[in-house]
Amino acid sequence: MLRGVSQRAKGAFTLRLVRAQRGNPGLNPSSPRRELANRSLLPHSHYTTDTTSREENKKIIESLYGLSVDIKKIRRLKEWVLFQDVAYVKETATILQEMGANEATIASILERWPEAILRSPAEINSQRALWQLVCQNEKQLIKLIEQFPESFFTTEFHENQRANILFFQELGLRNNIITRFLTSAPSIFYNPVEKNKHTIKTLQRSYLSLGGSNANMKIWILKLLSQNPFILLNTSTVVQENLEFLQKNDFTNHEVLQLLSKLKGFIFQLTPTSMQKSMVFSKNVFKCSDQELKQLVLKCPALLYYSVPILEERLEGFLKEGISIEQIRETPMVLELTTQIVQYRIKKLSASGYNVRSGSLETLNGTKKDFEVTCGKIQSKKERPMFNPVAPINTED
Repeated sequence: MLRGVSQRAKGAFTLRLVRAQRGNPGLNPSSPRRELANRSLLPHSHYTTDTTSREENKKIIESLYGLSVDIKKIRRLKEWVLFQDVAYVKETATILQEMGANEATIASILERWPEAILRSPAEINSQRALWQLVCQNEKQLIKLIEQFPESFFTTEFHENQRANILFFQELGLRNNIITRFLTSAPSIFYNPVEKNKHTIKTLQRSYLSLGGSNANMKIWILKLLSQNPFILLNTSTVVQENLEFLQKNDFTNHEVLQLLSKLKGFIFQLTPTSMQKSMVFSKNVFKCSDQELKQLVLKCPALLYYSVPILEERLEGFLKEGISIEQIRETPMVLELTTQIVQYRIKKLSASGYNVRSGSLETLNGTKKDFEVTCGKIQSKKERPMFNPVAPINTED
């Protein structure tokens, strides 16, 4: 017991020491401001949002009331739309109705994205024809518009969107994947298609240079894009720099490919500087050699991907729960879990009769479903009656 307390105290001290070292530029080089690869690329609207010294357009108000739209919601969220001189309320509603939308659906769309009424009928019909290239039918299309009106009614990049849809189809992506991109990652369609093609070619060259085969390259690229389409927001230079950083840190080509698969392309949203900082932090916390650190990273790519503040927060969360640095080093994958999830799982395991502080952290790992199965097994084992096969059986004479 005392030994466990000593180890936890030692771990806490190590973490404080590493935090102090971060302030030393010689030990932890500072990095320029990091730009997120999935930054918003919303178009600059040509409509004015200035509502001073102006009045609401009564015609717009009346038309929206006629469609049972909640004007209060629009005033609260996008009031400036009501001040525009030109709007296409009835025309937009008619097009949506033609696609199968009922009154409630039309009202919901306009309340969530009132800018839709500022798009001309020609612009909306062009988007309609474009999205029909990848939608099974108009029933699916109207459902997507209701869920993601912003993506559909962003028409400024129409030609880029069309070119990129055709490119993704030629590349081999299924229409349902392209549809998911249109709704969840619309900004990748705003790029000129040449830019996306160049990034894909860079990825293909990198895959082959790392020892990947031509036969598997297409599958690898499609899987990578499906997992993380935001890699297309990076430049080919960023992709190359990050791969070179890993190679310079003695990761073999096979290990780099392994990391790319495990990180689902998120590695391309990092920078060599941020990765270096995370690796220095982990090396100091776990007091390991470069080779040992490499093995830890291969087990848990989160040590490479998460920033130092996130790693620090999660380590502190474990230490507060009485778990030692040594335990975490044995099962580093637990750092992929948030502090809140860890606290919940430890509490549930404790209620099932399992002490994480003296046992393996493997019980914390896995998906929610995996964890529930683990808890069930522990609970059933606890409740199972003990049976002694050599005990005498009481029988009546």
